[in-house]
Amino acid sequence: MEELQKFLVRPELHSYSGASNLSTNEKVKALMAEGQMVYHFAFGQSPFPVMQCLADGLRENVHQNAYLSVAGLPELRSAICDFHHNYDDLDFTADQVLVAPGSKELIFLMIYLFNGDIYCLSPTWTTYHPQTKLANNSAYIISTRAEDQWRLMPEDLDRTLTETGERTNKMLILTNPDNPTGIVYSADHLQKLSAVLKKHKAVVLSDEIYARLNFNGDHASIAKYYPEGTILCSGLSKWASAGGWRLGYAMFPESLRYLQAAVCSAASHTYSCASAPIQYAAAKALIMREECDEYINHTRRIMGAVADYCYRELIAVGVRVVKSQGGYYIFPDFEVIRGGLAKKGIVTGNQFTGVLFEEASVALMSGGPAFLRPENEYTTRLCFVNFDGAAALEASIKMGLHSPITDNFLAEYCAPVLNGIEVYPTAILYTGRVEKGKRFFYQ
Repeated sequence: MEELQKFLVRPELHSYSGASNLSTNEKVKALMAEGQMVYHFAFGQSPFPVMQCLADGLRENVHQNAYLSVAGLPELRSAICDFHHNYDDLDFTADQVLVAPGSKELIFLMIYLFNGDIYCLSPTWTTYHPQTKLANNSAYIISTRAEDQWRLMPEDLDRTLTETGERTNKMLILTNPDNPTGIVYSADHLQKLSAVLKKHKAVVLSDEIYARLNFNGDHASIAKYYPEGTILCSGLSKWASAGGWRLGYAMFPESLRYLQAAVCSAASHTYSCASAPIQYAAAKALIMREECDEYINHTRRIMGAVADYCYRELIAVGVRVVKSQGGYYIFPDFEVIRGGLAKKGIVTGNQFTGVLFEEASVALMSGGPAFLRPENEYTTRLCFVNFDGAAALEASIKMGLHSPITDNFLAEYCAPVLNGIEVYPTAILYTGRVEKGKRFFYQ
């Protein structure tokens, strides 16, 4: 019977599996619900409460039960344009915006409908490549390097686009700030990438879901430098702490109007429209500039301080890691202990994270294969969000932006992250016990 069931699924999808980040999070949450202590660094969900003006807007519009326009509530699309004009100096009109139940759905539809090849980075978010496979589309992987701060280099992009020929359309998926590395792209770097993309007439799908969480507050969008070829995706999941609300959007240039129309048509046959009460709530909140500014400034600086702490602690014990500049993640590489791990028969990233979880209750995700890194690499994505964001946000607002976030603040309000970082994985692996606070490796 099982063999017969296989014929119901496309052959190339027989080994297809669910999103690894979601399945890992479900497993960890189940253990924590049973009372087990887990240092949860495996899932990127905002620790903060939803913005108050968003919550108020939802309560005020709970009665909204009618289907809305497939493209989205007109006043929401206008508010999205105003929002990005204020923060990114971008000029879009409401008819260039598509709203959906999460940007993930729009990204899939674009990949599915795009008549050409998809280009993903390594490392990159766990979903882009599986979505390409699900859409029965072709994908090329462009590897980035730690010595380049995990950024896509213009010469690597140019070489890959050249080598793959000019017979098909090309779409690059770029995440800025990045998941899983936490790096950001400067305006200068984006201008250089734009020149390459223009040369090859390639489209770029710029996933900027973490833009408002750029720790320096100086996010640069590639849409500013390559407006005719950039589709900008974002939403409320990360900066507005509304991941479970599922509200995302894409902004298309006039030159890609035909692709936008195709996506909107596909949306009408799949999800119909995003939730009406949530759209009305978002339309109200996005135009409340002072409330948005306060929320963004406080949450961003807390995340920046936690990221800096993780970076300092990791490099103090010799772990190779690029400093996170935005979002929820840092991407440490434990190559320094390869010899010791190999002696224990631990030769893949998944084996490494598995031992950490079993022996130390530290939950991380391996860089490979989920984030498209080699399976024998000891890179891991570490999400530094497992703390009481409501208490931290309240304390930050009370003390004011003029007062810096100190390590004492982190110890009081972000203790689960600090405690997890102090459970040094290497000490556990080599001694079988936790050696807190020590700065050494056993080789």
